[in-house]
Amino acid sequence: YGMAVATRAAVHVTGPYCMDNVDVESLAVYTNNPVAGAMRGFGAPQAAFAYESQMDLIARELGIDPLEIRKINAFRKGSTTATGQVLEASVGILETISAVERHYEDAKKTWAANGGGLRRGIGIGSMWYGIGNTASKNPSQAKIEFKPDEGIILYTGAADIGQGSTTVLTQIAAEALGVEPTSIKTVYADTRFTENAGATSASRQTYISGNAVKEAAEKLALGLLEEAQLMMGCPPEDLQLDHGVIRNVKTGDTIQIREAAAHAMARGRALICEGHFDPKTTMLDPETGQGIPYATYAFATHIALVEVDEGTGEVFVRKIVAAHDVGRAIHPQNVEGQIHGGMAMGVGFALMEEYIVGQTKSMADYHIPTSMDMPEIISIIVEDEEPTGPYGAKGVGEPSLIPTAPAIMNAIANALGKRAYRLPAKPEHIRKIVKEG
Repeated sequence: YGMAVATRAAVHVTGPYCMDNVDVESLAVYTNNPVAGAMRGFGAPQAAFAYESQMDLIARELGIDPLEIRKINAFRKGSTTATGQVLEASVGILETISAVERHYEDAKKTWAANGGGLRRGIGIGSMWYGIGNTASKNPSQAKIEFKPDEGIILYTGAADIGQGSTTVLTQIAAEALGVEPTSIKTVYADTRFTENAGATSASRQTYISGNAVKEAAEKLALGLLEEAQLMMGCPPEDLQLDHGVIRNVKTGDTIQIREAAAHAMARGRALICEGHFDPKTTMLDPETGQGIPYATYAFATHIALVEVDEGTGEVFVRKIVAAHDVGRAIHPQNVEGQIHGGMAMGVGFALMEEYIVGQTKSMADYHIPTSMDMPEIISIIVEDEEPTGPYGAKGVGEPSLIPTAPAIMNAIANALGKRAYRLPAKPEHIRKIVKEG
């Protein structure tokens, strides 16, 4: 994954900000240490730690509030990225900043003043994340059929690893067909029946496989309407799919979709439809880095409130407010679940998780957050719909991790007046920063 991580990091290293002049060099290096795999975010979390720390440093030098400097420089619709891509739609970074602003202003008035024996700080972290693979082919296929004796069956190769893609893809199919999700049987990630949907990575399944499923379901809906047209003797524009029935909007006459499927079978027509989607991207020019690496981007802003014990070096993350532009939340509860899960990883990335060659010999030596380490979480869903997404949706799998560590690290710097330039910021590193002044 070395080059994939290095390339994504290079594309994202400007952050969600307008920059007229950019020079980025990204390297992948062979060493004699264990192979480095890809973690959630594929280089974007590392880049975000750098650019968000830099935003706070610049704000301090210029005497500008950290939130205000982000508002001034954030992408707008029509902004051009460092790769030369014009962001034409669904650019919700400003909306995510605005969504957390009230919490930020309230915290400035109340949080820092009441620390007791601990130093308190407030930090901001914003991010952008390209949905799908970087500057490469990224297709997904889906299939759906209606068997009169079994009902509607959706086939997708998208592997659900707990993020809820099966639920979301079923919802998308149900919306296109005008039926309840519970009336669809979904077969997923079974190579006996399902087509290739690509990897469950890069926050891509809702956007890419969702579009493939939507296309297949719309074709099936059209097939059912064609059968109903023959059965009811009316033009297709008079027919509407709704809650499992096909209705003539002029006469009020209805038939069940199962009847339309049986009619198709009696005529020797199999109602099996396929969908395909591959986002419109281009390769990056190897010399200039110009191109369209992703068809759409997710955006987010987090606010972190922390307490720091200067004596022990311990950092306690007390609260995180997270605003995410997901295009459209197909399943809001799943979106919040992704935000919470990514945030837990972000706490570990910021404060605990580290592999040290020769010392980290088992999971007993690799510390991860527990439920006791989790802060209060306020999730805010921002919906700036993506025109090319299924019903406006993008993705949220990795974005929830990316701004968490930067927000925590900026909060630590705000608390101490001194900054850590490494991750994780373990107690010994915090004590060293405090001691060195």
